[in-house]
Amino acid sequence: MERLGRSSKPATCGGTSFSSSHRWDSRRGGWGRGRLAQNSYGVEGVLPFGTSNEQSGSVTGLSVQAGAIHGGVHFIGGAVERLPIPRQLPAPSPNFTDRGRELSELDDLLDQGGNVVAVLCGPSGVGKSALARQWAHGRQASFPDGQLYVGLRGFSDDQPLDPGVALAALLRALGVAPDRIPLDLAEQVALYRTVTANKSLLVLLDDAFSAGQVRPLLPASTSTVVLVTSRRRLTGLLPEGARLLDVGPLSARQAVELLGRAVGRERILRESEPAEELAGICGGLPVALLVAAGRLASRPKLTVRRMVAELADEAQRLVGLSLEDGMSIRTMFNFSYQALTSEASALYRRLALHPGTEFGMDLITAVVGPDRDQGTRVDAVVGELLDASLLEEVAEDRFRYHDLIQLHARELAEQHDPQDSRQATVRTMLEFYLAAAHRADLVVTPYRRRLPYSYQRTFAGPPEFSDRAAALSWLERERSNLMEAGRVALGLGHHELAWQLSDVMWPLLLYVKNYRDRLEIDERGVQAARAWGNVWAEADMLKRLSRACGHVGDQEAAERHGRAAVDRYRQAGDVQGVIDAEEGLATLYAETGREELAAEAYARVLTERRALPDVRSVGLSCLNLGMLRTQTGRPADALPLLVEAGVIFAELAEVDPYNTARVLVALADAHLGTGDLDAAEKSATEAAVRMAELGTDSERAEAVYLLGRVAGRRGDVEAARRHFREAADVFTALDSPRLPDVLRRLDELAGGVGEQ
Repeated sequence: MERLGRSSKPATCGGTSFSSSHRWDSRRGGWGRGRLAQNSYGVEGVLPFGTSNEQSGSVTGLSVQAGAIHGGVHFIGGAVERLPIPRQLPAPSPNFTDRGRELSELDDLLDQGGNVVAVLCGPSGVGKSALARQWAHGRQASFPDGQLYVGLRGFSDDQPLDPGVALAALLRALGVAPDRIPLDLAEQVALYRTVTANKSLLVLLDDAFSAGQVRPLLPASTSTVVLVTSRRRLTGLLPEGARLLDVGPLSARQAVELLGRAVGRERILRESEPAEELAGICGGLPVALLVAAGRLASRPKLTVRRMVAELADEAQRLVGLSLEDGMSIRTMFNFSYQALTSEASALYRRLALHPGTEFGMDLITAVVGPDRDQGTRVDAVVGELLDASLLEEVAEDRFRYHDLIQLHARELAEQHDPQDSRQATVRTMLEFYLAAAHRADLVVTPYRRRLPYSYQRTFAGPPEFSDRAAALSWLERERSNLMEAGRVALGLGHHELAWQLSDVMWPLLLYVKNYRDRLEIDERGVQAARAWGNVWAEADMLKRLSRACGHVGDQEAAERHGRAAVDRYRQAGDVQGVIDAEEGLATLYAETGREELAAEAYARVLTERRALPDVRSVGLSCLNLGMLRTQTGRPADALPLLVEAGVIFAELAEVDPYNTARVLVALADAHLGTGDLDAAEKSATEAAVRMAELGTDSERAEAVYLLGRVAGRRGDVEAARRHFREAADVFTALDSPRLPDVLRRLDELAGGVGEQ
């Protein structure tokens, strides 16, 4: 006899289950109302009263329970079939590449123990499912009760899988007979939790549509890991203890490695450079890389370089990344797009027209427009795009599209939005950047002369700047967007707007000193002004372009543009503009060894300046002439001019702190020339501090360079070397023409030659 304990399940004997009907009444000595027994074939019988027939625990196969047995025991019916442990995971991808960081994060979650729910989220085709399968196959030994898999069809041609259908499949896999599975979802969930309560399982729920679809499928066991993949972030699972793990595109190295796995390493190695270009075109998206690899594999003679050339056309890229009978990038993105609300789908299309790579929430607010709720609603729509992995948040309130997703959104914009509407959206973006940069410009360089601009609409989005540092920080962060906005404006024929977008970047060029960018910006400004037909605007940009050419060593172009600026200012009847341009030419003379001509020009300009009411311009001319006198060996004659400039700019310190600090640099150089090392060190030290506060590395490096010269004059070789190296690092980073002078000083120190 085998006796088992209690169980809520019907008792079984020879495949028989029992329920209440008749039982043996020991007091009456006969049969009375007892318990009905029914086997799996539908044969019924009764158990007597006084018999306890309860079972605890789980029994696999046949069991017998009885108070007493007389005679033999015979089992009737066939042997009970043992169900195999479920091993439902799809095979791992043979092209799986790296993902060491993500695999390690999943290992860490497993090591923490407990009931783990990990949601792998990311855009379509980024490799979430492949990552989940790879990790799951490598950890099968940790889950002795099996590994379950359900494809939830969240984003496909079919409707998302009903949780009840998914639960029924899971219960069958766990050994529950189909006729024992309830029809009611709540009862299914309860049974699923009961069956899984003491099991160590891994459950992979692939391509989930929503948290509501996943929640009923979470087991009750404390030794179970659930992996969920979804294009959405499924934040609704956070109360269930879920951890969200973002899966991003592959790095360039990983992408090339995947191509090698799929096509053959030798073929990729033969064309390593085009392979890197192809990886870049695919944006590190595994599905795009595999489509490209599929095309290469189907045509063994097709070169990678040829494929790169075919995919270079953005208008045809999504077509080129589709197979005739297989994966289609466009189709995969369409599934995500079709799940959006109408507001989110419209914003998805409109934001894709953005001229740059990244954009902020303030730009989005401007695009949405003043006629819409500017607060919570905008956040909610952006949140929907983020949740769908169609938009990526790269920093707080900073967003970007994956390159291929942006192409998809632009295609949809061309299909669904009229051309006038698309052009108006782009114009809004360009004018937003102008409006915001104009505010920054007014904070950083309020003294500049500007041309007015009439906006097509009023913006609610452009930021306000509390101080100069905040304004410069915004300009630096949006540098690439401002440059691209200028290019787009010129390309669309918005010439006035293109000129304004060049003009408004002056504060950044003044403080940060990126000469290559400055050349492009100023050249575009000249081109836009000429197309616009505004002579004054052309003169202003020619003056700036002249200085930019001088800084990069193109002296012939610098002088040509400078003289053209003088001529245009005269045509415009702007006396101050003529003087400004002539002073620029004087600076060019000084930089090209024509000191005598420069001195004459500076002196003439200073005299003309004193006849005008602009005191700041007088200070600048005093500064320029003073620096020239120091450069030509007349530091004592320079000091009175520099002191006058210092007095002028001391009154303008709040308006123009940059030139206030420049005067200190010039004074340090002049004091060094007169041998007053203490005064030189004091001025240079203060200048370095002020330039650092202003964030202008180039001028700070000039002050540090002078500190090196002071140390050298004092014989402190180590201090001199330290200062020169610091200055050299800055000038190297800026590709500054000042670098050779600093390197020469370092060579002299190495050779034992100090400054005399």
